[in-house]
Amino acid sequence: MSKSEAARVFKVSRTAVHHWTKAAANNGISSLKARKRGPRSSSRLLPHEAATAVRLMEQKSPDRLGLPFYLWTREAVQQFLAQRFELSVSVWTIGRYLKKWGFTPQKPLRRAYEQERKAVQYWLETEYPQICRQAHQEKAQIHWEDEMGVRSDYQAGRSYGRTGQTPVVLGTGQRFSCNMISTITNRGKLYFKLFTQRFDATVMLDFLRRLIRQCDQKMFLIVDGHPVHRSRAVKSWVERHANRIRLFFLPSYSPELNPNELLNHDVKANAVGRQRAKNKTEMIENLRSYLRSTQRQPYVVQNFFREKHVAYASA
Repeated sequence: MSKSEAARVFKVSRTAVHHWTKAAANNGISSLKARKRGPRSSSRLLPHEAATAVRLMEQKSPDRLGLPFYLWTREAVQQFLAQRFELSVSVWTIGRYLKKWGFTPQKPLRRAYEQERKAVQYWLETEYPQICRQAHQEKAQIHWEDEMGVRSDYQAGRSYGRTGQTPVVLGTGQRFSCNMISTITNRGKLYFKLFTQRFDATVMLDFLRRLIRQCDQKMFLIVDGHPVHRSRAVKSWVERHANRIRLFFLPSYSPELNPNELLNHDVKANAVGRQRAKNKTEMIENLRSYLRSTQRQPYVVQNFFREKHVAYASA
């Protein structure tokens, strides 16, 4: 048929029919195959450059690479590519790159610069397995200890409200606090003490005396490097009661290795952040009630040991 007749049959312009016949004559009928419309999806970033970018983003934060950012945002990646590969692209293109690389925006975990990776690796691969073997030989329980401060103005959770109107929660304008020291085991045991004075050797020793009264088995107590834990008074007391208790120290600046940190987060979120105590006495009662309830539910404590950073301590 003629081009005019073809245009009328297929309901397109005569110019379109002209382009089709010309393309078929020059490149064959396969040139008329339907293709995805829009710009080509090829990246201006070479494969080895993309691999380098992904590796550095996974291993280092922006400020460690000389960038004026603390977190990996699209703007941070944009400046990194410009600095490293002299590649100038928009933040929208950066967003497509990140999606292609499998990156999503997440709330980061905090790690201390001072943490020694070799010490952490030694703890996980050598030191803690040795503690487990000794505990099995001496029929001892492994307890994970930690302490924390609790404030009345701690806020947790979210509340629904009208779009653009931040919900208001009423509470006392007074600020009060107390402290907590606790131990947990991967069998679901929980022991705690609430106190209002400063954490010192006297408080620590009182808690240790309670522990050996309440526990029939020998205890291997794993603690962090707090000065009170290393004080002369605590060390001397533990040596005198070596048949009942021993202390072991976590690597420095490594709170993520301690399952008790998860108990702390749980208490702050549910016993403090979601309740509104009117005074210190009420806050302490709320904490004590919540912790006693947790003691009656061993599976809750056991669940803390299933988080990936502390799963090594679950066995």
